[in-house]
Amino acid sequence: VQLQASGGGLVQAGGSLRLSCAASGNIVTINTVAWHRQPPGKLRELVAEITSGGSVNYSDSVKGRFTISRDLVERMVYLQMNSLKPEDTAVYYCNADVVFSTGDHYYQHNYWGLGTQVTVSS
Repeated sequence: VQLQASGGGLVQAGGSLRLSCAASGNIVTINTVAWHRQPPGKLRELVAEITSGGSVNYSDSVKGRFTISRDLVERMVYLQMNSLKPEDTAVYYCNADVVFSTGDHYYQHNYWGLGTQVTVSS
């Protein structure tokens, strides 16, 4: 199972970016999916998460500005980021709780994708 994040870049304050995360592999189902971020010199923090049933949760710092969504069929998760601020600058990571198959057995594991850099200039 692999998670591939994309969509990061450099944007001016007030601008928007849309991050995407694609899951691939012998996936049976994907449960909760989340976006985390790690600002320079700080710890990784949860930004937003969405369950398989569509329930969402956001950190207070991004509520009203970011929207997480998912496409169960395409195994994609998105993070629409609007009204970006310099303090949103970070490496963004997608994370998923995945049930996968090896053919004979099913396993559940939490996966992280490689990060994508988001830089917001003032």
